[in-house]
Amino acid sequence: MPSEPFLPPLEHRCGDLVIRAYRPGDGLALQRAMVASYHHLRPWMRWAKAEQSVEESEAICRRFAGRYLPGEDFVPGLWIEDELVGGTGYHLRNGSMAAGSAEIGMWISATRAGAGLGTRALAALLARGFTAWPWERLFWQCDTRNHASARVAEKNGLIREGAFRSDNVDATGTRRDTHLYAILRTDWERREALRERSW
Repeated sequence: MPSEPFLPPLEHRCGDLVIRAYRPGDGLALQRAMVASYHHLRPWMRWAKAEQSVEESEAICRRFAGRYLPGEDFVPGLWIEDELVGGTGYHLRNGSMAAGSAEIGMWISATRAGAGLGTRALAALLARGFTAWPWERLFWQCDTRNHASARVAEKNGLIREGAFRSDNVDATGTRRDTHLYAILRTDWERREALRERSW
């Protein structure tokens, strides 16, 4: 008998933070966050643009939504009330969900950076990913010069497995090295069990 298809959760609330799939109509919020955060994001995110129209942003939101439901890629936004404060995702870098592995990517808007939001969002993504999603391994990659991103991974218990030397090119055309962090379901469950016992 075939197994039931996995239906990806569309929304997760963690206090005032809402992690939800993009919807038609989110383009204005994305455009505002992206343009205001350009200088903050550009050193690490090649896709950051100084100018991005609402129409272009709306098309991006609809593309994300169109890939989310059939399980091709999972790219939700990070919201506090009606403000888009960042973006994230469980990205299928190893083919399909059958591999049980996804990369968590994340960006935080310039207005919210440095206040612990990335650490809190990653904690929620790990908890949700290992309870409501079928992931066995979640990983995180960042430029080795992006110390803030590395700290977010380390604060959440991800293990640095290594670095890829000169594996990519940054926004200036300079070759960069990339840290690889990862956590397994068993790692996360063990950590949570220890945390519960410490109470």
